[in-house]
Amino acid sequence: MTLPSSAQVVIIGGGIIGVSTAYHLAAAGVRNVVLLDMGPLGGGSTGRAAGGIRTQFSDRLNIDLAMRSMEILKSFPQRFNQEIDLQQVGYLFLLDSADTVADFERHLRLQNDLGLPNRMVSPAEAQQLSPYIVTDGLLAASYSPHDGYCTPESVVLGFATAARRHGAQLIPHCAVTGIETDGTTISAVRTEAGTIRTDTVICAAGAWSGSVGDWVGVSLPVTPLRRGVVYTEPLPGCRPGLPFTIDFGTAFYYRNEGRGLLLGYPDPDEQSGFDQSPTDRWLPALGRALHRRAPRLVDVGIAGGWAGLYEVTPDHNGLVGEAAETSRFLYAAGFSGHGFMMGPAVGEVVRDLYLDAEPFTDVTGFRAGRFASADVRPERNVV
Repeated sequence: MTLPSSAQVVIIGGGIIGVSTAYHLAAAGVRNVVLLDMGPLGGGSTGRAAGGIRTQFSDRLNIDLAMRSMEILKSFPQRFNQEIDLQQVGYLFLLDSADTVADFERHLRLQNDLGLPNRMVSPAEAQQLSPYIVTDGLLAASYSPHDGYCTPESVVLGFATAARRHGAQLIPHCAVTGIETDGTTISAVRTEAGTIRTDTVICAAGAWSGSVGDWVGVSLPVTPLRRGVVYTEPLPGCRPGLPFTIDFGTAFYYRNEGRGLLLGYPDPDEQSGFDQSPTDRWLPALGRALHRRAPRLVDVGIAGGWAGLYEVTPDHNGLVGEAAETSRFLYAAGFSGHGFMMGPAVGEVVRDLYLDAEPFTDVTGFRAGRFASADVRPERNVV
C-alpha cells in the first residue's frame, strides 16, 4: 500500500488494541484513519498471547473493560463474520493462603455486585473441574464459569477486515521512526517509508509504547518482560473443556490446546528487554510448579512453544488517556498481560476519548500521570 501523505488520525501499533481502535473510529465515521505497524498485524504481543479472557479482577475498571470485551467477543462471528473459536470453559484460580482467599472473596463480592456469576469453590470441587491438579495445601479456589479463551490472530483479522471495510488504512511492515511536534502540537509522523502529516496520534504500541511517548515528551512507564509458553504432545484421555487453570501461588497455568495442554509460568529471573526468542531456562521452575500442583504432568512431552512480551506498568494497570503535555496524543498500552482480553473494549474507549464523548466506563484512573500522585490502585489478580 502507498503511504498516504496525510491522515486525520495515525495509530501506532497493529495489535488487538490498535486494530480495535481503528475499527471503532472508522465505524463511527472518522475519515482517513491510518494504522502503522513495524511488523505484521497482530505480530507482537497479541499474536503470542495465550488467548485468555477473564473477569476475575480486583479493580472495577478492569472488570468493566473485561465484561465489555466479553460481550463483543461472544457476538464476534455475527458482527464481524469471523470465527474466533471462543471457548467459555471458565477460569479457575487455585488459592493456598488465607490472605489470598480473603482477597479473592472481597474481589468476588465486587464481581457479583456487577452481575457476574463468579464464586468460590472448595478444593474438592476445583479438582473435579480441573482433574490434573492435586489439592495438597489448597484452601479454596475462585471460579468464573463464563470466562475462557479464544484465538488472538482471528480477533485481529476480524477487526482489521472491518476497519478496512469502513475506510481505514492499515499498513503493516512500516516502522514509525518519530513524531514531529513543536513541543505542544503534533504535525507529522515519520516512518521508514516517508512522512504522514497529522495532528493526532494514538499510541497502541504495546511493549514499545515508552519510546513512542518519549518522542512527544510523555512518560508512558511500560517495561517489556518476556514470557514463555509451551504446548504438550497429545495426552491420552485429555478431557476437553478444562477451565483455564491458574495456581495463583506460583502463577503456573494450563488450558487445553488441541489434544494436549498449553502450559505457562513466569520466569522469576527474567530481566526486562525486547528479546522474544524462546528459551528453556524457565522449564526447571515450571517442572517444580508442576510437581507441586499437577504432578501427572511432570513427565509429559513438550512438543513446542513460543515467547512474547508483557507490557508491564508499576501497578499492573493499563495506561489509557490523552496527554496533557501534547495536544491530541492519545495512548492505550501497558495492560500487563491483559491487553488481549481488554482490547475490544479499549478500542471503544479510545474512540470516545478522541470524539470527546463519555466512555461507557470512567478511565481517568488509568491516566499515565497517576504515578506522580498517590492515586495508584494496583491490580492484585495478576499472573
